Amino acid sequence: MSTEAKKHRFLTIEQVADELNVSVSQIRALLKSGELRGIQVGGRGVWRIASSDVEDYITEAYRLTAERIIAGELPE
Repeated sequence: MSTEAKKHRFLTIEQVADELNVSVSQIRALLKSGELRGIQVGGRGVWRIASSDVEDYITEAYRLTAERIIAGELPE
């Protein structure tokens, strides 16, 4: 996680997208599916994602990828 991300307990969707090098819409989809934990705050329902939840998501993604590699499910 970048130095900037470590300073803050909660990150915006844009910050998480930048950290994972994916689009904002991909982060929104992960939040809506429950794959990435987040909270909505304020009257406008702005999303915030805890830095620890981003790390948990990354750890789980590595685990799932390893399982798929072992099962031969990933193309070369």
